[in-house]
Amino acid sequence: MRELQVLDVTLRDGGCVNNFNFGQLYMNKILAAQEAAEIDIIELGYIDEKNGSEKGRTKFVDEKVIAQHFLNNKKTKTQYVVMMDYGKFNVDNLGTRHQDGIDGIRLAFHKKNRFDIIAIGKKIIEKGYDLYIQPMITLSYSDDELLKLVNTVNSELTDARAFYIVDSFGEMRPNDMKRMLYLVDNNLVPQMKLGFHSHNNLQMSYSNAIEMLNFLSNRDFIIDSSVMGMGKGAGNLNTELLLEHLNMYYRKAYRIDPLLRLIDEVINQLHSEFYWGYAPEYYLSATNHCTPSYASYFYNKHMLPIDQVGELLSLIDEEKKISFDEIYAEELYRFYNASKTVDDKEVVLELKTIFENNTVLLIAPGKTVGKEVKRIKEYMKKNNVISIGLNPTLELAYDYVLTTRVDVYKKAVLSGWNIIVPSNISKGGRGNIKVVNYSNWIVVDDKTHDSSAVISLNLLKKCNVRRIILAGFDGFSIDINENYYDPYLRHPFNAEQVEEDNSFYREFISQLMREGITIEFLTPSRYKMDSNL
Repeated sequence: MRELQVLDVTLRDGGCVNNFNFGQLYMNKILAAQEAAEIDIIELGYIDEKNGSEKGRTKFVDEKVIAQHFLNNKKTKTQYVVMMDYGKFNVDNLGTRHQDGIDGIRLAFHKKNRFDIIAIGKKIIEKGYDLYIQPMITLSYSDDELLKLVNTVNSELTDARAFYIVDSFGEMRPNDMKRMLYLVDNNLVPQMKLGFHSHNNLQMSYSNAIEMLNFLSNRDFIIDSSVMGMGKGAGNLNTELLLEHLNMYYRKAYRIDPLLRLIDEVINQLHSEFYWGYAPEYYLSATNHCTPSYASYFYNKHMLPIDQVGELLSLIDEEKKISFDEIYAEELYRFYNASKTVDDKEVVLELKTIFENNTVLLIAPGKTVGKEVKRIKEYMKKNNVISIGLNPTLELAYDYVLTTRVDVYKKAVLSGWNIIVPSNISKGGRGNIKVVNYSNWIVVDDKTHDSSAVISLNLLKKCNVRRIILAGFDGFSIDINENYYDPYLRHPFNAEQVEEDNSFYREFISQLMREGITIEFLTPSRYKMDSNL
């Protein structure tokens, strides 16, 4: 009877969620639970010479530090492996396998490097390690390309432990699974195991795993999973669900309770801090055949509706889809928005005649506007004060509304408000709708800053406004409930994003003040140099 094994990737694929910063305590707890569950193969993390660490993270500088700082008490029935991305580790620096260290290496590579890995694979095997061959985005191979790779592996890496089908973008469906199983199983040398690694963008990880288990073959199979599906983007197949299925239908005797305790004590906390799981943007990344990093990057800007995120993903060059390039993503995002241009010279001159020599009250949608609404209303009534609501959700008698959101723009049009809108939202304007050219009012450094705050402040500077009052410019917090007055605008921010955004706006506002514009805060703000809100 064929052997079915489970390979748990929580410490490696799960590490993509938190930059592998589990900390030694959580690393030890996760490993202990995996061992107690009697999981067959445990992936401890990556080895990466440039970005690896000696301890506390599951991206290691080499295999030696794993034995020194982490893998202290190996279980005899468990195999311990790490992943090596092609080009991220010089295999010549890999030590010979010894009983206290890792047992195997999973060699991951993109299609363009599929034949370059043969020499590396041979060295890994020569040094005594079990070799697992991981062709990423396997679905991107034509049948002929995949068969040629399998045949090359058969002849050149005959002693490899396993060959994998890897659903990197979570785009495979059961029909794809069946086709690839037939193709690989019927051509791979009999002694080599066949593995499957999935991502859950289409919520198909479990279905595809069942498809594999139901596939008629005498070959030994390995199925990858992670505790609570912990992994990049939409995550992976859940280990606890897979183990229960194998116990129920395949006479396995995995222990699930240790994993449930781990979820309760560790994984739930990580999930609340670093969310993973199904989201529409990950569905869109799967249907556009690209890494989910682009989808989350564009979506987390909180500037585009979800349908435009999908449109933007469809514009990604094919060669860029396989791995995330932040510089390219920024350029594409900016190109997408800046391609919608207008000549706004006359509009700006018209706005200048309205705003010049007046005090302008900018009302952003920060949470403090709800607490200070009475004070804001009183200020709006003052002489020589012109109020501008920025993507407003609070119903006030604004003189103007400046919006960078399609939904707010549509509402403002129906309400008959005086509207200022950038050209990436609306090209046409007449009467009470003033369209300004998107590219003229944003700030570009290493990122594109195109919020309503940036556009409005740059526009008011051009209109020679010398005094600006800010309300609802709260700044950002890692507490999702503290960022906006309207709970429907809530978006999660991690600590790094909070620090980056608050620092940018603090410096941006300070620079305007250095240029002679008086800026005052009507409500508390993290953008004030002397305030933490």
